[in-house]
This record gives sequence, structure tokens and C-alpha cells, in this order.
Amino acid sequence: MNYTKYVLKSNDELAALLEGKDNLFVVACNKCFKEFDTIEEPDLAEFEKLAEGKTITGAAKVDFLCNSVQTERKLAGLIPEGTENVVVISCGLGVQTVAELEDKPVFTATNSLNYVGHHGMALTKKTCGACAQCYLNVTGGICPIVDCSKSLINGQCGGAKDGKCEIDPKKDCAWEKINARLAKQGRLDEFRSQPVQVRDYSKAGVNVIKEYVSAIREGRFDGYYGGVHPCERKEYSEHISLKTFPEPETVIIPLSMHVGAPATPVVQVGDTVKVGQKIAEAPSFISCNVHSSVSGTVVEIGPHTHPNKGPGVESIVIKSDGQNTLHESVQPNKSLDELSVDEIVDIVREKGITGMGGAGFPTYVKLKPGKPIDAVLLNGCECEPILTADHRVLLEFADDVIFGLKAIMKAVDAPKGVIVIEDNKPDAVELVKSKIAGCDNLEVVVAKTKYPQGAEKMLIKKVMKRQVPSGKLPADVGAVVSNVSTAKAISDAIQKGMPLVERVVSVTGERMKNPGNYIVKIGTNVQDIIDYCGGTTGEDVTIKMGGPMMGAQLKDTEVPIIKGSNGIIAIDTDHTETVECIKCGRCADVCPMELTPMNFAKYADEGNAQALLDNNIMDCFQCRCCEYICSSKIPLVAKIGVGKNMVMELKKKC
Repeated sequence: MNYTKYVLKSNDELAALLEGKDNLFVVACNKCFKEFDTIEEPDLAEFEKLAEGKTITGAAKVDFLCNSVQTERKLAGLIPEGTENVVVISCGLGVQTVAELEDKPVFTATNSLNYVGHHGMALTKKTCGACAQCYLNVTGGICPIVDCSKSLINGQCGGAKDGKCEIDPKKDCAWEKINARLAKQGRLDEFRSQPVQVRDYSKAGVNVIKEYVSAIREGRFDGYYGGVHPCERKEYSEHISLKTFPEPETVIIPLSMHVGAPATPVVQVGDTVKVGQKIAEAPSFISCNVHSSVSGTVVEIGPHTHPNKGPGVESIVIKSDGQNTLHESVQPNKSLDELSVDEIVDIVREKGITGMGGAGFPTYVKLKPGKPIDAVLLNGCECEPILTADHRVLLEFADDVIFGLKAIMKAVDAPKGVIVIEDNKPDAVELVKSKIAGCDNLEVVVAKTKYPQGAEKMLIKKVMKRQVPSGKLPADVGAVVSNVSTAKAISDAIQKGMPLVERVVSVTGERMKNPGNYIVKIGTNVQDIIDYCGGTTGEDVTIKMGGPMMGAQLKDTEVPIIKGSNGIIAIDTDHTETVECIKCGRCADVCPMELTPMNFAKYADEGNAQALLDNNIMDCFQCRCCEYICSSKIPLVAKIGVGKNMVMELKKKC
């Protein structure tokens, strides 16, 4: 299967093209809409043979050359001094893209006489009329067919005014752009000496994705590159107020609910414990304390099934006495103004607070960035479909969220705090804005609803216009990012002295009989929660902890709620069958980290760990955008997980 519609020009055509031209840099597109393998495309090598006798200053192979964002990054600094001409081996979209990025004359070494409109899905501003008569070599890489409203091929009509087209005043005159570019490159006389071009209208003239591109281009780069907009499905539970979930008879509290080393038990079987009492201690810097969510008796310390890690995770089992007796350590602290930075950090560390957006990174570590911080960003986007926990936290605990934000700002000495909320939560936006009115150093930023808007690197790019470099952290660009539920937990720790022993959980989805939002104690059994909500409807149901995009499927629902459990969802099972990758480019289009996920899948299947490392697989945070958009329904995230493990093994050997 190979739908690629460009081929190298014939020898005679190439000889005529290259006559009088030297010092060539060659850019080749790795083709799209083809059966995908990692075998090198032959076009570049073939061209180099045909260009024998010419000086080639360098060459580059680029996936989806028409994707201007990634192409600009990949070509940056590659074209050496002394290069006089750039030759492009691609369809017209790639040629136009390179021509816009480079000041040097750009020429295409391909023809598209059998071209019928198929090309990559990159949402470039460039379009191709698929006229099968490419004029880009004589017009400086600007297409007169699609850029000129009248598709004039021999010069402008004289109707332009102030550089704008008389037919479409919002559109730049294509021929004024062509003349300006050719003049800049010293090629205007060359064009004027060309014979009059006559277009053959019997050839193909289709543009299969123009409507698609136009419909969604407006929001393509809103805030950050990539992303998708799945059906939100928030209506099941977004309107339902929080309720306290009934007291569990027994809780199973894993000692590993966070990034880093598991906590070490400080209680024994038979001990009586109280709510908020520390039952396990962090053994290292990257770890977290664990506290009891109930009062009662420790009945077991041993391996149990973890919702994310599976069986065999050391846990503490506590039988509740139903009294909810508070431990003596649960006492309000001094006011925020009176607390020192070190005291705030110590409280957050001691009370076992982790990131509650799902990652579970120990929060106190973030509060010691060791670098100047310009802003603290609170993620109130809740961009995952279906989930509504953070939305309810904003509506019902806004004051606590703001207090937590101020505490973080003081801890990291940040002059500004920003709460980012997606525009599908207008009630939360209005409420929080009213709460911070008069606070000059606090701001609400309303973000366009797009997944994964809430990812920390996306938030930083959206709000601060800064990009976190590969392998770096938000603090490296002057930012600290936290979840609104985490900020609420910090407020509880300071104002009440309460450790992280409960959290808000959405119990929802199209297959959940009675959706709702609950304040649930850590260690509560998931199946008990589902039963309390009336169970699920239908037979073919998938249960996930978390959202439909990044949530973990629960094949065993006899598992506990942990600190990062923001939702339990019941959804329809997806039975879509996987087919072979056709290299359509959609996954590269939507990847917010500007990666090429289809390469990860292929290299993982081949066992090529070095190629995975070279292609920056470790920058992927497995948001599942690629898998969501994949035409072939390839389980890309699972393959990426395998690939990451391969890279980690490779690093160990090195």
C-alpha cells in the first residue's frame, strides 16, 4: 500500500533544473500515506547520483516536511554557509514550507504528474490544488494556483490594493508576494524571461483536505502546538455537588502512592491508629509520608493489588472503628503570614502531600526549586474528558485553593500566581475571578478547551510563552505548576493540620448508573464505590481509574483509592481493530511535545532502543493524543511504554 504521489523528475528535467546552479543543500521528505517501515527512502540517494559534479553542502531527511513547526526546528542551523540553493524532494506542500522558512532560492526536484490530492495531514497554512502542474520552481515556492484568488499563472491582474486581493481583501496578493520574494533572491529577471505558462485544465484539480484544514486551523496553535478535542462528556456529573462518601469498614493504604521510593511503615499489626496519624515515613528525598485515613486497628501489613502498579505492592490494612478520632498532631498551624518558607515546606512534607493531578510527585520537592520562580501556575483545566472532580473543587473550595496558591507562592518566592481554567467551566471562572478581585498578584487565565491543556509544559507555554527544553523541568524556565486539588490539600495541611487522607473523586461515565462527585478516604475500595453508585449499566463496560485518555484500565476493581485517584469512570469498551500504520502523519500533528509517535511504535517493535533515545521518546508523557487520532488504531501508548523501558535498560548498560 503506497499512496505517495510524488516522484523524482526525469534525468533530463533534473539536468535542466540544475543547469547553472551549484552548492546545493537537499531536503527530502520521508513520504506519507504509505506502508510504514523504517527502511530509508531512496529518493535522496538517487538525486545525489543524478547531481554528480555538483557540490552538495549537506542533506536532511524530515518526516512530514509540510509540518512547519517541526520542520523549522529540525532544519534550524543545518544549512551551512556557502549554500546557494535548496533543493526539496517532496510534494508541493513541503516545497512551500521550506521556501517560506529559507531566504535562499528553493527548488523542487520532483514532479507530481499522477498527483491526485493525497498528502500528509499536517495542518500547514499551505494548501495544494493538486493541479498536476507545479509552478513552484519559477514562482519562488509560492503557489499561484491556491494563493492567488484567480489562480493567475503569469503575473498579477493589477487589481491589488495595499497588497490585498480585490476579490478577498483579507488575503495578501499572491503575485506581490511572488515578485517580492523573487526580487529578494535576484530572480525577477529570470522569471520575466520565462515563456507564458499555459495551464492544462484536463489534469486533476482536487484538494481533499482543504475543508478539513480550514475548519480547524483557527485553533491549531492556540496556546501550544498539537492536542485534540475529544467529546467532553462532562454533563454526567459536572452539576452534582460534592458529598462525603460513607465511612469504609476497612482501608487498604499502599505505601507507594507517589513518585519515588515506597514509604517505610512506622506502625505494626495490632497498633491502634487515628485519623491523620503518620503510619509510614518517607525513606528518601523523593518519597512521601503516608497517614491513616481512619481511626481503628492495623490488621495487616503486606502485599496488595495497586490500581496502577498491579499486585504485590506493600500496603497497610486498617479496620475502622467508625469513630474518626483525630490524631493529636492534627492541629492548625500559624497564619500564613507568620509561617517561614522552611516551615511551609516542612508542613507539606510532613503531611504527605503529592501532586493530585495523577502524577503523584512529592509536592514539597517542587517547593524547593533552587532557582528563581517568576510564577506559580495552578492547573484548574481538568482537560480530561468526563472527569469533574477539580471543577467541583474550584466551585466548593475556591477559598482553600487560593490559600494554597498563596502558600506555594510564598514558599518559592514567586511574585505572581495564575489559576488556569478551561472555558468549558464558566461558573468556576466567574467564581474564582470574584474571589481574587483586588489581588494584584493573582490572575485567572481562561484557556480554550483542548486536551492536554492541563499538562504542565502546555500550561507554561500557554501562560508564560516559554518552552521547557527537553530533559528540563518547569523550574528551569521560572515556573512551578500544581493542581488545584493539591493547593486545596496544602490549605488543609496549614489551616487544619490535616494530612492528605482524603480526596475528591468523580464517579461517572456513560455506563455508571448514578454518577456523582465524592470526598473519599484514601484506601477506600473502588468496587464499594461503584456499588454505592448503583453499579454499571450493560455488559460490555470498561472501568478506568482516571480519565479516558490517561487513566489506567482496572481489570480488578478490588483496589484502593490512592492520592492520585481523581476519577472512576465506566465507559463503553472500544473494540476497534488495529491495522497497519499508513504513515498518515496525524500522530505527529497532534503530539503536544512535537514528537513523531509512529516512529516510537516502529522502533519499539524492532527493539531499536538507540533510535528511540535519539528520537526523544523520554519527552513523551503518554497523553494518548496520538492513539486517539490514529487512523490505524495502533496501541501507541502501550508501545511507547515498552520503548521507554528499553531506553532505561540501554541507559543502565551505558
